[in-house]
Amino acid sequence: MATARSASAAKPASTTAKKARKPSVKEQQRAEKMEQILDAAERLFALRGLYNVTLKDIATDIGVHHTLLNYYFSDKDTLFGAVLSRRAAETIGRRMQAMDAHEAETGGKPTVEGALRAFLDTDLDLYSQGGESWKYYGMIGGQLSNTVFGGELMDQNFDPVVLRLIALLRKAIPGSTDEDLFWGYHFVTGALMLTLARTGRIDRLSGGVCSSDDFGSVRDRMARFMAAGFREICAQRAEERRS
Repeated sequence: MATARSASAAKPASTTAKKARKPSVKEQQRAEKMEQILDAAERLFALRGLYNVTLKDIATDIGVHHTLLNYYFSDKDTLFGAVLSRRAAETIGRRMQAMDAHEAETGGKPTVEGALRAFLDTDLDLYSQGGESWKYYGMIGGQLSNTVFGGELMDQNFDPVVLRLIALLRKAIPGSTDEDLFWGYHFVTGALMLTLARTGRIDRLSGGVCSSDDFGSVRDRMARFMAAGFREICAQRAEERRS
């Protein structure tokens, strides 16, 4: 006959494991209010810029007193950082997965264009298919590249995915220097940020032939264009070292 101790030990884990605590109504309400604040801040920062939006503007947009925002965020910079980091994990995760898949598919011998497509196309798909909120987030990214404060936030959030791309490009272009690869990335991110900013300039400049919202056309061209640039500057520098 089994003892009480052994019978208890034989119980299925599902009957002995503690149930996950369900969030309280107050916690759910707080989480919902946080998302509402972040959504409003994201849209206003995208459309007006960091320095043209106040906490009071955001509070007015969601119909609450501005002191409520101080309960969630100590200042505007903290709120801006939260807006940036909220979606960063998803875009980083998707690009990391795509770059890992490309390296695996090529047997550890990535191509320049393949690495860039994993990095760029995956991101462009997210911004074009993720709805207007993701497009607002992209516009904020375009602003960040033009300020020291924004650059620091990019450092905090996006360095790992950029360095993963650089590692793939080292393999794809044997003999390349880090100087050339990082300058190449600098040019890539400049083009990507300008695209995400959706300023409308390309629309006017081209007389309507091109559209700032046409991420599909950018996707068709950007990785190939940038790959040619990487190959050219790396080959040129290699030739200079040999001569």
